[in-house]
Amino acid sequence: MSSASTHQAADLITEAVVRNLAGTTDERLKEILTSLVRHVHAFAKEVDLTEAEWAKGVEFFTAVGQMCTPTRQEFILLSDTHGLSSVVDVLTQNKPQGATESTVLGPFYVPGSSQRANGESMAEDDPDTPAHITGRVLALDGTPIAGATIDVWQTNSTGFYAVQQPGEQPAQNLRGLYTTDAEGRYHIVTVRPVEYQIPTDGPVGDLLRAEQRHPWRAAHIHAIVGAPGFERVTTHIFDAEKPYLDSDAVFGVKDSLVRTFSPGTAQDGSPIFTLSHDFVLVPAR
Repeated sequence: MSSASTHQAADLITEAVVRNLAGTTDERLKEILTSLVRHVHAFAKEVDLTEAEWAKGVEFFTAVGQMCTPTRQEFILLSDTHGLSSVVDVLTQNKPQGATESTVLGPFYVPGSSQRANGESMAEDDPDTPAHITGRVLALDGTPIAGATIDVWQTNSTGFYAVQQPGEQPAQNLRGLYTTDAEGRYHIVTVRPVEYQIPTDGPVGDLLRAEQRHPWRAAHIHAIVGAPGFERVTTHIFDAEKPYLDSDAVFGVKDSLVRTFSPGTAQDGSPIFTLSHDFVLVPAR
């Protein structure tokens, strides 16, 4: 059979699958599945996918699923490292001018962070210089939002999240849930973020090595900010003076989220870093 006739036969299979989806009553599901089938089949035809390559792909995705745990999401890591998470973010989180931009959630978010008082440190076990992040949560018109929550998490100074090192780090180390006061103000005490390597001990790491790509993320602090009547935003604060801002492994850096941590002095004379940063939310739609 010639290449042209082979592809024609493959086209007939694609159309047969699409016809079988016609009875799907959920219109959005039908739209997504129809497009997915067409694109996946087109990919296989474009690269003339072999049975061995198909089997290798099945093996890879199986390994990705087997690597997932309640505290590690290898599929999100795969999505992040190949830009899909950032594409979905751009498509779904188009914010008006002046609003805090969103970025990827990442694979190590775990709900249930400890409630922290404003000014309380979330660095339960980290010797690095404290960093004080202060600011307000505001509406687009500049009105302060009282009672807004800021769910914050980051790696320790050696580049690991608490959930990656159970038994080595306290479970709530460098995690905290802060609430704004009556004037919309918050005060997070943490440590300055560091650049770190995403996990490379699983199938996503194997793939990055095959692609000859580095696994480094630009130094950042995660935050999910929300309040009643406003859209929740998942965002980062990036350190302007740390590397990988232009080559972040998960394509998550946005210029508006890059900030400078300034050296300062605490009331007792000890060194600290300070950063002033406002979060701006948009009304719920």
